[in-house]
Amino acid sequence: MSTLPTEFERTEIGEIQIAPEVIEVIAGLATVEVKGVAGMSGGFAGGIAELLGRKNLSKGVKVEVGQREAAVDVSVIVEYGNRLPEVASEIQRNVKRSIETMTGLNVVEVNVHIHDVIFKATERVEELEPAHRVK
Repeated sequence: MSTLPTEFERTEIGEIQIAPEVIEVIAGLATVEVKGVAGMSGGFAGGIAELLGRKNLSKGVKVEVGQREAAVDVSVIVEYGNRLPEVASEIQRNVKRSIETMTGLNVVEVNVHIHDVIFKATERVEELEPAHRVK
């Protein structure tokens, strides 16, 4: 874990450091708040998808943090029936706003990677019941 102290994070009585993992959590929370997001995908490390559980709030989020700027990549699963460009745009706006408001960093880029589209749980019940082929 590396933290980057910046000039504006130095105060009269000490330094303020924000770990990149904190920015990942902020981005993850801002992403799952968006209507139409079913969950996060661990696409970067080849991990399996995690639906809206709050176990690992940075799952599916990758950040690059400089001294004054940050770039974010999020991998998501979207609920079927939502317009993908609208969901992705709202994710970009919400992530940028959340990080800039909470950290003071300028977010220069928010890339949204849609890894899957999933049906709502009520629509999937039929699929989960085993079919009996032999009686």
